[in-house]
Amino acid sequence: MGSPAGWRAPPAKRARHESGPAAMGDRCDPRRWDTERLCQHLSQCGLGEPDLLRRFRESGVTGSMLLDLPACALEIARVCRPAERLKVLACLNNLHQQLMDEKKVFNDPIHGHIEIHPLLVRIIDTPQFQRLRYIKQLGGTYFVFPGASHNRFEHSIGVGYLAGCLVRELKERQPELGITQRDILCVEIAGLCHDLGHGPFSHMFDGRFIPLTRPDLKWKHETASVKMFEHLIASNNLEEVMEDYHLVLKEDMIFIKEQIGGPIDETASDNPWPYRGRPKEKGFLYEIVANKKNGIDVDKWDYFARDCHHLGIQNNFDYKRLLKLIRVCETENQKVICTRDKEAENLYDMFNTRHLLHRRAYQHKVGNVIEIMITEAFQKADKYWKIEGSGGRLYQISTAMEDMEAYTKLTDNIYLEILHSTSPELEEAREILHKIQRRELYKFLGETRPESKDVSKNNELKESFAKSKPKVNPPDVEIKAEDIIVDVINMDYGMKDQNPIDKVRFFCKGRSYKTITINEDQVSRILPKTFSEQVIRVYCRNQDPDVFLAAKQYFVQWCIDNDFTKPQDGDVVAPHLTPMKRSWNKTRNDEHRTPERSCRQKLSFDK
Repeated sequence: MGSPAGWRAPPAKRARHESGPAAMGDRCDPRRWDTERLCQHLSQCGLGEPDLLRRFRESGVTGSMLLDLPACALEIARVCRPAERLKVLACLNNLHQQLMDEKKVFNDPIHGHIEIHPLLVRIIDTPQFQRLRYIKQLGGTYFVFPGASHNRFEHSIGVGYLAGCLVRELKERQPELGITQRDILCVEIAGLCHDLGHGPFSHMFDGRFIPLTRPDLKWKHETASVKMFEHLIASNNLEEVMEDYHLVLKEDMIFIKEQIGGPIDETASDNPWPYRGRPKEKGFLYEIVANKKNGIDVDKWDYFARDCHHLGIQNNFDYKRLLKLIRVCETENQKVICTRDKEAENLYDMFNTRHLLHRRAYQHKVGNVIEIMITEAFQKADKYWKIEGSGGRLYQISTAMEDMEAYTKLTDNIYLEILHSTSPELEEAREILHKIQRRELYKFLGETRPESKDVSKNNELKESFAKSKPKVNPPDVEIKAEDIIVDVINMDYGMKDQNPIDKVRFFCKGRSYKTITINEDQVSRILPKTFSEQVIRVYCRNQDPDVFLAAKQYFVQWCIDNDFTKPQDGDVVAPHLTPMKRSWNKTRNDEHRTPERSCRQKLSFDK
């Protein structure tokens, strides 16, 4: 294929245009075409008139600019005469079709057939991303809900897809925002890679195992996601591929990592804008993948739909409607994503769906105790289990996240490897996992809540439980602290005790430039007034029936001593204890009546 007369590729790019895989990529992907390469294509389409090509060169039109559909009309109007426009549009459609041919189509059970950008496909086809196939999305919940077998892999692809849907909606609806193809691609990559740092059994690893094994370590999976993303790009030599798609490596890598893990260095300067990847004018882009302001983001949209589908729970939230009713507005000198005022009640439903999923599935009492037992098995195996990392250095389960090469090898598979091991050092860990297989789980004693202030997660709760021997008709069996597990669970709407809707900005029909806030009284009088609660669950390790029955009575006395709410079965397991607490004996008018009294009232009523 010849080049226009007098044109020669720049030295740094010449080899890429002349031969090799990069040259093939340039010919196949019109987004990579510079002005000269685009002019070559126009000539092939029969649009090689010197005057037209001159105008294209003077305007600096590139392949990516032509494929940027909202801006394309302006470019065509500026450089093409009316008689030339239809021919250029036909040529544009040809360019667009070439790009579509390079994309891959995934058939997702939640979102249907979705197109994935070729750069995202390159990221997906790496060992670091493929690792997510072997990490259960819901951890120990799969042991309770047989359908919840989905993994972080498909969730991550779904979030990348939805991130692209949202940012394109904003771009098409509001071209004045200046959203570029670079912005779209970076947001999609952040959505795709936001969960790369999850450990075995997802939140069990960073929520239970690491805090118990390394209590002084302030670590979260988002931190590992950023490191794993860096490792993925570097170890698979994807820097050049990213540049081929017009990403500015240093700036856009920072932008992607900030979307995943937040500001990289908030104390780096006195600048009130903490982000470095994009300026304040594009701050709304940081609200798409992981919204730190109010929690409304595409990560939740995907896992609501995906988890409900696999759990067999009805999902009452429709993200497709919300996509059509959001826009970027300016408030307090900052551009933020806002929602139509009529969607306020639907947003309450969204956060209620989150709370419902936690109550019914994520914090299921059996699923939680299984995760507790898996955590104990991992703790006992930790110092004996070795994972080879970079340079041949060996890591434990609790230190593997310090080296991404070692962490890439750490997945849910470790459960089966311990279960089927023969090492004598792993005997204790293996026995715990065998108990899970045989369903010999720790016994659930009961559930309660603090009446006033929250309690902290510490060993003092177990010690106080062991001292709570009933004062009336005490059982003969003594309960020891090591027999007891106290699991403190915090459930909320995503912002602890705050109402996340208070952080949402709304706009009204016809006045989208003016933002408002909407409080719960303006929506409905039957909305929740509190947005967090603490649940305390107690389990007994000892399987002896006598110990279990005694521990049930200890539990009732423990709730009395600590001013906790009344256990649901308190009147059954310890009817001699529950009357001791006055607030536990509030009854309705129709309760605790004698048959004679009820009969007399009925006769009186009949008269």
